[in-house]
Amino acid sequence: MAKKVVVAYSGGLDTSYTVMYLAKEKGYEVYAACANTGGFSPEQLKKNEENAYKLGAKGYVTLDVTQEYYEKSLKYMIFGNVLRNNCYPISVSSERIFQAIAIARYAKQVGADAIAHGSTGAGNDQIRFDMTFLVMAPGVEIITLTRDKALSRKEEVDFLNAHGFKADFAKLKYSYNVGIWGTSICGGEILDPTQGLPEEAYLKHVTRQEPSLLKIEFRKGEIAAVNGEKFDDKIKAIQKIEEIGAAYAIGRDCNVGDTIIGIKGRVAFEAAAPKLIIEAHRLLEKSTLSKWQQYWKDQIANWYGAFLHESQYLEPVMPDMEAMLTSSQRNVNGTAILELRPYGFQTVGVDSDDDLTKSKLGEYGEMQHGWTSEEAKGFIKVLSTPLRVYYGIHPDEER
Repeated sequence: MAKKVVVAYSGGLDTSYTVMYLAKEKGYEVYAACANTGGFSPEQLKKNEENAYKLGAKGYVTLDVTQEYYEKSLKYMIFGNVLRNNCYPISVSSERIFQAIAIARYAKQVGADAIAHGSTGAGNDQIRFDMTFLVMAPGVEIITLTRDKALSRKEEVDFLNAHGFKADFAKLKYSYNVGIWGTSICGGEILDPTQGLPEEAYLKHVTRQEPSLLKIEFRKGEIAAVNGEKFDDKIKAIQKIEEIGAAYAIGRDCNVGDTIIGIKGRVAFEAAAPKLIIEAHRLLEKSTLSKWQQYWKDQIANWYGAFLHESQYLEPVMPDMEAMLTSSQRNVNGTAILELRPYGFQTVGVDSDDDLTKSKLGEYGEMQHGWTSEEAKGFIKVLSTPLRVYYGIHPDEER
């Protein structure tokens, strides 16, 4: 009886080779599974299904985990204003965990003997997939032909062509990973640390010149409306903001960071929705959270983003951090206003019933109402006590 293998199938060269090789050369009963976290169009998914059967798969399935990805990850990245190195919104990399979880579930569902994926040995994705499979599908063999056989693109293309699969896998200058939370771009000038990407490397370009306002309403930290249009489906709200921001080519940048395996990596990305949502959310929090809520939330969010990026999503501390991030959002209500322009944006202001700047005790830089001038002078004198004590004893250290 043939062994069953589930291939994490994206439709790209590596996973196409994997499906055909395991079916034709190894005699596996192959089930191609495309885990969609929002990065595939309906047309791409239909083409993936057609190609999977042409490659020799016995079965194909699309596993739509977009809503799960939002509820279990994106929501908390927004709560935490998560940007790795204050730059990268952990775009496609965060999706890999949920794709791997979906594949592991499916493998158990069909009673698979093995799971295969197309990651190389030089990146982070191999770790995200392998670790998730080891934990969620213990005892199931993990097959990684591209990594283990050190395959070149030419070898893979030649094999597919020799077996009658003529799809075009021409080597492109740039490689793209498109996701709901942004598109990563590798190759080309990115390989030279002295260069940035040219205009033609990006998928989205300026189609709108005149500035405009973007108003994002939040309720308990989650997007409730965009420019007055209400959204119950948060994925559709994100897509709406992406559509608006992409017309200005907002959200482009390059990130240099530490990979899980220890080398430095450089990646370009375009992520209009994440950049706009995070900055709008951060702006609203400045007015609705206390100083110490903001401070401690930033500490937790930094760790949360690091754990998510470095394949530690299944670490038991993650729900604990999520609980704190959720609690912090109870008063993050209101509308943040941004002004958009080609290639950038600026914050304008907020409209919120929970705005702490609306205090009756005083207006900053204007007039106090909750204390007298004598009380202010007394407060300042008491606040200065430790410094007056120290420099009174150590006058030689005065700066």
